[in-house]
Amino acid sequence: MAKRVDHDQRRRQIAEAVWRIAAARGLDSVSMREVAAEAGVSLRLVQYYFETKHNLLVLALRYLHERGEQRAQARIAELPEDSVRGVLRSVLTELLPLDEERAQSLRVHAAYFSRTHSDPELAKVFLGEGTPIEDLVTGLLSAAALGPGADPRHEANLLVSGITGLGLDLLYDRYRPDEVIATLDYHLDRLFGTA
Repeated sequence: MAKRVDHDQRRRQIAEAVWRIAAARGLDSVSMREVAAEAGVSLRLVQYYFETKHNLLVLALRYLHERGEQRAQARIAELPEDSVRGVLRSVLTELLPLDEERAQSLRVHAAYFSRTHSDPELAKVFLGEGTPIEDLVTGLLSAAALGPGADPRHEANLLVSGITGLGLDLLYDRYRPDEVIATLDYHLDRLFGTA
């Protein structure tokens, strides 16, 4: 009896090979042949599933976004926090490269980011629809009693872009994780009062 192949699982296996190459050497090092070798499959199989390198890059990016969202939702669901500040802190901390999986994800995102300047179709996938993280943070801030004059959307934009930039600084060892967390707590203390 022939073995059943899970085509989605096979595509994801190949996408993960793209991520490993992109994280280690950048997207310019991604070729169908390199991906096949990294994934431990034949070049013909990569070509069968993706047809072109561009299709491979686009689908690998979609899978990366999907995985990141699933991971974040799972971690948020496990939060013992019942305060808005605690949930917000956990959501923002999830964006930091504090373990190898999140560090690799941020490296891959950085590789894709640099490529989006010359590839409008890839830029559409990279940017996605709307601003889900900023929307989530805005919603959390809107539910909190912030000080007068604080605008939840502007604060959300600053928090998300700030933590993203600090995450890149962590990748390059400009700061230690405890320094970045202290900076996050400093800003949250300004918004919510001292924890």
